[in-house]
Amino acid sequence: MPQRPKLVLVGQLSTLPWVFDAAGRAGIDLILVPRGDDSAEAAARAGGVVEVLPLDIDGDPEAALSTLADRYRREPFAGVMAGNEKVVPFVARAARELGLPGLSEDAAAVVRDKRSMRRRLRDAGLGAPGFTVVDDPDAWTGALTLRFPVVVKPASGFSSLGVIRVDDKDSLEQAVARTWQLVDTHLAPGGGSAENAGVLVEEYLDGPEISAESLVFQGQVRVCAISWKGELTGPYFEETTLRAPAQLPAEILAAIEAEVIGAHHAFGVTEGTTHTELRLVGGVRPVLLEMGARIGGGGFMHHLVHGSSGIDLAAEALRIHVGRQPVCWSEEPVPAGHVAAYLVPVGKGGRINRVRGLDAVRTDPQVDYVVQTVGPGALLRSYPDWSGYPAIVLSRHESDAAAVAYRDHLARTLHVEYEEQG
Repeated sequence: MPQRPKLVLVGQLSTLPWVFDAAGRAGIDLILVPRGDDSAEAAARAGGVVEVLPLDIDGDPEAALSTLADRYRREPFAGVMAGNEKVVPFVARAARELGLPGLSEDAAAVVRDKRSMRRRLRDAGLGAPGFTVVDDPDAWTGALTLRFPVVVKPASGFSSLGVIRVDDKDSLEQAVARTWQLVDTHLAPGGGSAENAGVLVEEYLDGPEISAESLVFQGQVRVCAISWKGELTGPYFEETTLRAPAQLPAEILAAIEAEVIGAHHAFGVTEGTTHTELRLVGGVRPVLLEMGARIGGGGFMHHLVHGSSGIDLAAEALRIHVGRQPVCWSEEPVPAGHVAAYLVPVGKGGRINRVRGLDAVRTDPQVDYVVQTVGPGALLRSYPDWSGYPAIVLSRHESDAAAVAYRDHLARTLHVEYEEQG
């Protein structure tokens, strides 16, 4: 019996099940490099994991790469894949040095830096908001030439961390200072590095937000699903709901797909899976905001793709990273229906007591997954800071209208209760 290929999965939180569940369907064993906030016990219990390999990627990336290379020399593995945004450059470098499938280091650097993405989009003739780069917190006045409102965001941020809408010039200095503070705290520990430092100020685009999930194999891009995120107007852009498939006219869906594929080519993304966020300006013209070279939402975007299009996104991603052609390249999947994700809002933040109403949701037949990411006593920071979603509810519906109605129900009944202070 042939041996199952092994893949090193870097930084995927073990309590989020989707990628781990997919390993069995793909016939691939996982060597898990746990996140710093994961426990060794939980990592070892995760589905498909046959080995846990702790690496200090943040603190000592050179030593981490050396340890990974030693492990490869002792017993070669077939691939390496990023489980979160911050490890994408490390994984790209590891893939190159070990001769494994993956992003080039140049492409990994581009998709981790919104400055580079904007420039590549502009050079390729694709849509991009007007923007300016603030390389020093005192240099904020360079953004005063932009058309207001504007959005201030970290150049290498993720999950709306430090993203702030500013409606007038009088508020710009304070917003830039706040975002810089969050960059220093969360994105550039120990004084930071040039690649993580920096703030982008760009013109606000009016229109609903959508996301596109794609697979890329040997340079060929397939947009697997387009999800509707709704009107995110700020000031802090906390995401709460996604629905798939997005209910849009065929010509707009085609324009989104063309923009997403063009961005892959512009960024040099030729292998893996991507999560792309866009705005529909005026409700019709897609403009790319950012692209992440990993499965979106810590893995839960797999559920929206699989449930709406029939494409087993997480299993296909694993196959690509061990050099196998995705099944959906040769077998056309059957769309399954309508699915939705509800991310319980953080609210005011503080030390969590419980998520009220969650027990009833767990028994609802419409619900496929309920994942509570933090327990009692954990500290949740309110936006524009970000420390994670309190809970995620993934559901399946007969229609998009039913998904909207259920979202409204969850918004009324699910709330984070915090410990009283003082």
